[in-house]
Amino acid sequence: MCRHLGSNRPPIVILTGAGISAESGLSTFRGDGGLWAGHRVEDVASPSAFERDPDLVYEFYNLRRRNLLSIDVKPNAAHKALERLQSEWSERVTIITQNVDDLHERAGSCNVIHMHGELLKIRHLDSGEVRSWNDDCDGSTLDGRWRPHIVWFGEAILEAAAISEALMSAGLFLCIGTAGQVYPAAGFVHEVAGPSVEFNIQGTAISKSFSAAVLGSAAEHFPIFVDALLK
Repeated sequence: MCRHLGSNRPPIVILTGAGISAESGLSTFRGDGGLWAGHRVEDVASPSAFERDPDLVYEFYNLRRRNLLSIDVKPNAAHKALERLQSEWSERVTIITQNVDDLHERAGSCNVIHMHGELLKIRHLDSGEVRSWNDDCDGSTLDGRWRPHIVWFGEAILEAAAISEALMSAGLFLCIGTAGQVYPAAGFVHEVAGPSVEFNIQGTAISKSFSAAVLGSAAEHFPIFVDALLK
């Protein structure tokens, strides 16, 4: 449950990336060389790819959706610690995620901004209507005019205004499991006036921009950090 009671504690903004989901066993379907089934990921995750071979793009996301919904994929301790922080911190805690999975929501988090869309939703090509969708999707789904609700290469991120507002008001910025290679997310740390902490398996291209870094498993280290923060 999210709380926002008002206090002398600062608002917190947290950016999460693929690393936090990987610790839940969620495959990224990106193998050696950035390939999926012999295709560059960019070639199955762009508007031009969808125009050229929609069946291939649908299958790419159908496999990812099935993987997300498998019984083996569950929120890990880092997801649960984020929910605890939102529940017990007396100021607003906003999660901005690059991930398209629903593991934050399954852990009980709210105030989650999915800047790259959501795998368990589809969007109408003409009207822009968004619907929840847990099954396979293809050219015959509903009226045949639906696509994955995903931000593809070359498309603008979602909720840019809300993200900018959250970053400007943040008194503490935390970054968990992102490689710092994809913009605009990699530049968020420069938009925050307060202290910032990076949590990652290893240093990244933007590590030097943070006030501090915690290296290692987020599922192991982030709950300890939250314990200390709440005390």
